[in-house]
Amino acid sequence: GLKMAPSHVLRCCQRVLAWIPVVFIALVVCWSYYAYVVELCIFTIKNPGEKIVYMVIFHLSFIMFVWSYWKTIFTTPANPSKEFSLSKSDKEQYEREERPESQQEILRRAAKDLPLYTRTGTGAIRYCDRCQVIKPDRCHHCSACDMCVLKMDHHCPWVNNCVGFSNYKYFILFLGYSLVYCLFIAATVLQYFIKFWTNDLPDTHAKFHVLFLFFVAAMFFISILSLFSYHVWLVGKNRSTIEAFRAPVFRNGPDKNGFSLGFVKNVKEVFGDEKKYWLLPVFTSLGDGVTYPTRLVNLDPEQPALDIQPESAKSSVDGQCHPTRPLSESQNRLLGNDPHLTEDSLDADSHKTAGGQGASVLMESES
Repeated sequence: GLKMAPSHVLRCCQRVLAWIPVVFIALVVCWSYYAYVVELCIFTIKNPGEKIVYMVIFHLSFIMFVWSYWKTIFTTPANPSKEFSLSKSDKEQYEREERPESQQEILRRAAKDLPLYTRTGTGAIRYCDRCQVIKPDRCHHCSACDMCVLKMDHHCPWVNNCVGFSNYKYFILFLGYSLVYCLFIAATVLQYFIKFWTNDLPDTHAKFHVLFLFFVAAMFFISILSLFSYHVWLVGKNRSTIEAFRAPVFRNGPDKNGFSLGFVKNVKEVFGDEKKYWLLPVFTSLGDGVTYPTRLVNLDPEQPALDIQPESAKSSVDGQCHPTRPLSESQNRLLGNDPHLTEDSLDADSHKTAGGQGASVLMESES
């Protein structure tokens, strides 16, 4: 018990400290609310019409920003389902085995009925020793949350949460609405900023708030803009941040466009089928977070009959492979019978990597 105490205390301290960035953002937002509504709208702006218009638009953007931020922070990351855990006997056998080859054999046996299309850099089954689960496609272990997260994107200190399948849409909306919020503040405060700066307006206690508000809003806008643009690009390509840095490895080698279904379908995978819900922080992402439609035809080394397909035949099968289990309705809609399934499939380098020459270059360790 005594030995455990320090690490337990340390863990508690880490948990508490992890909330500091979130508290910081919350304080800045509360102050910005006060500075805008009270100091600018109530005390500084004289025109009642201008006051009302600014207040209405401000409150709309404020509510959407806070709502999406809240959902990003407090949505629990999705974890692999029970079927990805080893059975008790397999687990005991796995732990008894010294040789990696024998361990792989156990994993291969356990995974044969699971919808897995990706492998480690060396072609092995992706397994998490810490969570003791076979990792589904696009799932990674987060050391900060200490768990495996479905379609993990990254761990974000500003929301003190893992961004993944369950909250990726909220995260993008949070970035988008924070940009709208900052831009609206900066644009409407600018004229009063200039008036205070050039001493056109008398020195009141509002002066400090208005000057500072403009600087803070402009600074946050500039810093969030590149991050937001990057994530919009990722959504269009159907990649997570992890996959952008390290291409997912399929059975026939790494392919950075392996999950891309073309721009429109990629966006729908995150935001859902119904456009009316796209801008609301409610869950509308398609799929179950475990199986993903892919455009690759599986050249499975364990099925030699498929292995002799020539390169030309490969791309003719509509460029996609279907997960082994029946597709959920949303995935069926996603795959549809779209003749121009993916513009990315013409990428020269996706054919280069299909041969698997790139496999050896990949890092062997799995995050």
